[in-house]
Amino acid sequence: MNLVMEKTFEQYEKLFSMEEQKREDEFRYTMMRPFEKMWTAIQVPLKAKEPNGYDVIMAAKMLGYLDVRDAESGQKALQILKESHVSETAESALRQCIFFAEREQLRVNAEEIKFGLYIADPNKLSCKKATAGLVGYRALFMYGLIRTVITCQGFLQLLLRFHHNVRFSYIDFHHGSVSVGDYLVIEGLAESFARELFGTERLGPWVTRFDHEDLQYSIDVINEVLDVKGFSEVSRYMFGDPITNDQGFKPAGLSAFAGYAVGYHAVQLFMNQHHITISEATRLDAKTILSQCGLFSK
Repeated sequence: MNLVMEKTFEQYEKLFSMEEQKREDEFRYTMMRPFEKMWTAIQVPLKAKEPNGYDVIMAAKMLGYLDVRDAESGQKALQILKESHVSETAESALRQCIFFAEREQLRVNAEEIKFGLYIADPNKLSCKKATAGLVGYRALFMYGLIRTVITCQGFLQLLLRFHHNVRFSYIDFHHGSVSVGDYLVIEGLAESFARELFGTERLGPWVTRFDHEDLQYSIDVINEVLDVKGFSEVSRYMFGDPITNDQGFKPAGLSAFAGYAVGYHAVQLFMNQHHITISEATRLDAKTILSQCGLFSK
């Protein structure tokens, strides 16, 4: 499987050197076109039919990308990212993921993996907002495409969402019809994949920081909504109240990233009880894992 690393740092250098009125087209047609298939999947055109309409420029701002007009902040962030060698770290981690997938004969419905690293707006996608003060990022993974928006260092865990590309090669995934249970398994498998490749020390703190009482409470709440569908509803239980409140949705009474913690423990219990590997679990449907993990009962 071929890995393509988009040269986004070079693209940003060119972008920030351009006249402000030319930057939007440079961003949409040069930097975002390689990910057009992904944007199309979430119904975002590169350019709106009407002036100031909804397109990749508006959507990118909403998702936390740095405004292309803010060259000063962008250049400072770019320098930090370069000095931190985040691109090299990303490539190394992705190559390990690809090696593992090929060795285990895990399917990815794409001939190549394409990765892009982009600068986030520190106000819209701060570390605190993104992961309750842990890591600042937002990412989309599908069709062999990996697009990452980042504000902070220490994002190796995020790269392991490579596993989503693998998982989506075995199941159909649609934002409108995904259930809480489906998403629990998606994220639980990704965290378990991270543990398999890099050890427990690389697990996200959104999984490891829960004490027994908070975890059990989260399990009880989520147990009642496993079949609830729709990404806006699912988000309430996966991301927890701090982020749900920030996005303007009705809170579910859960700590930040409760769904991720519950999903990880569900997958781990299932794998341990049935003595199967992450590669085997990845190929299974969510219903099998949830019904046989022993974490839920109705």
